[in-house]
Amino acid sequence: MPATPSVPSTPPTTPSEEQPAGVGVDRRIAEHWTQRWDRQQEEFLPGREALFDALIDVVQESAGRPDPLVVDLGCGPGSIGTRLLRRLPEATVVSVDADPVLIALGRGAYGDVRGLRFVAADLRLPEWMDRLGLDRPVDAVVSSTALHWLDPSTLTSVYTAAAGLLRPGGVLVNCDELQRDQDAAPTLARLDRALLAREKARWLGTGHGEGWYDWWERALAEPALATAVAERERQGFAGEHHSDLSAGIEDHRTALRDAGFAEVGTLWRRGEVQLLCGVTAYPDGVAVPARPHTHNNAPAPRP
Repeated sequence: MPATPSVPSTPPTTPSEEQPAGVGVDRRIAEHWTQRWDRQQEEFLPGREALFDALIDVVQESAGRPDPLVVDLGCGPGSIGTRLLRRLPEATVVSVDADPVLIALGRGAYGDVRGLRFVAADLRLPEWMDRLGLDRPVDAVVSSTALHWLDPSTLTSVYTAAAGLLRPGGVLVNCDELQRDQDAAPTLARLDRALLAREKARWLGTGHGEGWYDWWERALAEPALATAVAERERQGFAGEHHSDLSAGIEDHRTALRDAGFAEVGTLWRRGEVQLLCGVTAYPDGVAVPARPHTHNNAPAPRP
């Protein structure tokens, strides 16, 4: 994979394009910053687009309908929601984030995308789900590189709330770096980290683009985001928590089970990066049976 291309400077803002206080960010500027966001996220999560494809595959396979209702936790500026709606244009995605800057960018860049709605809510507060404005049970709750900074008790509360939003047989899919228990399996934990490091080295080559802290330093200095930045400061956001892997894979599995999910497991992984899935119980305890198949996908023999 070639090195990440250099990031262009922010396009100039003319007086006619400036937004007065309380009004959203100009679309051209919002698109510029969301594109930079996606590039710096690839520095953290190599092969990010393939991971999103897999996550959306899970939603599409499990929903059983062309118009699923999906809630995206810690959505940032809407990376998952926009990609999901390209695949499933009849879907509805409710994208939730606490950061005023990211919400402003998402609304500015994608405010006219049919089926995509942004909600400002802090997952650490118990009333976050009351702000979603849902009119039916949710088919899927998704998240990517956003929940690792929650402490285990808060994580259980978030997963419990998510389980309450989901329909029977609904799925929660979390894509993130999730550390293995280093005390129980120190060699496997080291290999997990090594595989991810090697993947990043192949992805980035010898060059690096804009990183997480670089993006935030520059975005917070963007004049067009001044209103959102002021609100961010008023709410006390520092952003440092996003860099901490405070909950490992066993914390997440335990939290999902404690939240009442009937099935919990990993659907895909590459080192520490994995798609962890929880499935809510069916009323009669019977899930949709798997289609018979063999290892090479040939028709299964009849009994």
